[in-house]
Amino acid sequence: MKISFVINNKKVSLDVEPSMRLLDVIRNELHLTGTKEGCGEGECGACTVLINEEPVNSCLYPAINAANKNIMTIEGFRETNEYRVIADAFADRGGSQCGFCTPGMILVTYSLLKKNPHPSEEEIRFALSGNLCRCTGYQAIIDAVKVAAVKGIKL
Repeated sequence: MKISFVINNKKVSLDVEPSMRLLDVIRNELHLTGTKEGCGEGECGACTVLINEEPVNSCLYPAINAANKNIMTIEGFRETNEYRVIADAFADRGGSQCGFCTPGMILVTYSLLKKNPHPSEEEIRFALSGNLCRCTGYQAIIDAVKVAAVKGIKL
């Protein structure tokens, strides 16, 4: 089945099998490897992308549902000023170690701060609750989101 969508501000048209996951299209067809497969069950958040600016687990999202949508992966988000603010906050606070979860954490952080520029710690924890980190614990990540919020991102 032929589908068209915008990914990282570029229009794409390609043939997909009805059973293909968006994650597989992103990694295998488009060769964008910043989106990771951690669990394949929507539990870890490593596969998070933004679809129409909302965080989505691409391992659960049928590729055909992406038709006519706007998708942003970490590769596209990396080109924005907002990325720099969030990535610097993660670096400053030690919110990233192995980096496997970081793309998903950064995209969820952006989505949160876009909706709520001054979240409470409870709101940050809730927003990140779908993203697992096996290295840092979570306090460094929470602190990084707080720093990004204080620095502010231009939305």
